[in-house]
Amino acid sequence: MDIFFSSIADVAYAFSQIASIGANLWFFVVPIMLFPLFMYVWMNHIIGKYESSVPRVMLEIIPPKDLEKSPQLMEGLFDGLAGTDKAYLTYEQYILGMSAPKFSFEVVGSEGYAHFYIRTPAVNRSLIEAHLYAQYPDVEIIEVEDYVNELPKSLPNKDWNLWGTDLKLAKTDAYPIKTYHYFEESVTGKMIDPLAGLLEVMGKLPPGQKIWLQYIISPERSAWYDKEGKVLVDEIVKGKKEKPVGIVTMLFTEIVGVFTGVISGIFGGTPSEVKKAESKADPLDLRLTPVQRKVLEAIENNIGKNVFKVKMRFIYLGRRETYNSGAFLPAIFGAVIKPYGDANLNSIIPYNPTKTSAEYAFVKSRLTYLQKRLYRRYCDRDRDPSENIFVLSTSELATLFHLPDGVVISPALSRVTAKRGGSPSNLPI
Repeated sequence: MDIFFSSIADVAYAFSQIASIGANLWFFVVPIMLFPLFMYVWMNHIIGKYESSVPRVMLEIIPPKDLEKSPQLMEGLFDGLAGTDKAYLTYEQYILGMSAPKFSFEVVGSEGYAHFYIRTPAVNRSLIEAHLYAQYPDVEIIEVEDYVNELPKSLPNKDWNLWGTDLKLAKTDAYPIKTYHYFEESVTGKMIDPLAGLLEVMGKLPPGQKIWLQYIISPERSAWYDKEGKVLVDEIVKGKKEKPVGIVTMLFTEIVGVFTGVISGIFGGTPSEVKKAESKADPLDLRLTPVQRKVLEAIENNIGKNVFKVKMRFIYLGRRETYNSGAFLPAIFGAVIKPYGDANLNSIIPYNPTKTSAEYAFVKSRLTYLQKRLYRRYCDRDRDPSENIFVLSTSELATLFHLPDGVVISPALSRVTAKRGGSPSNLPI
């Protein structure tokens, strides 16, 4: 019994010593423990402050009437935007909050009409116009007021209701979604525009209903190729995922390797011969199925392009007397999400924590909170939460946002009726 009480006393004494040390060193230990939290709050603050100070303009893009070009031309614009990023100095990054410029590409359906918008920092307006005019000489680009200002600052209210969600990728970012290459008809070679379904859904919106689709993008550094893309390629080629090896495991492997080499040298030939025999594995073409080869090719083509960090979200909203989410949400999902999915590659899916739906306890208050939060984030072009920001290449972005082909004759889409041209050279001065 004495031993038991003595042990308790020893434990209590040890805790008292730890508490004494903590009391003497708290001013050194606590700041170190709280530093990550401080950096998170600080960076959010200064980046938000910097972003709010950047002048921005809203450009509406009106496509030409007889456009016969594939989405590949839009890649030129995204390649140009990839060059807007730069390596910031430590002072610029951690004190001023300077970061890669952010652009918002938006497709909006409003009461039966579809609009294409680009919200950009004012300093990059000329760059966007130059690339668009270079690829689409007859396009019309006009500066407009932000369409979100046409509605109240906070929704839902007694007049308006909404449903929306952020979106994410089903697999790791290096797996591509279906790009415009997969939408070419095999017989005629003509392009089946993946935006056609979305424009038709927008064209059927009755008065008082809207669909907002948003892609907030910023250039990603080329280091992503080695950190994400090439790692996935190596996993597919080798047939298994390499896990990090600890020191103990590495030491054990080396010891086993030494003994294996000695035994094989005595009984089964020299280590070099064993290594040579192990190298006679099946060629890659024989180890991969036809589907795996196509997936590998698609991944390698995708990761070799310029890439962007992307926040993707959509909102369906309407006046309460005409609001009909049951009729339009399946059509929206079928037009926004399903066309780009491939079970062998990647798919776009809803990010459940941001869905404006609630069940069980406090349903009404929780639903209202989720709706107001999503609506505010959309109007502010806020990229929170960061968990579902993913990476897309220029070809994937060009598939999701491009000027529709002339074969898309949806009444929802307004087009330029006259062609741009220079003045005659023989005009009198």
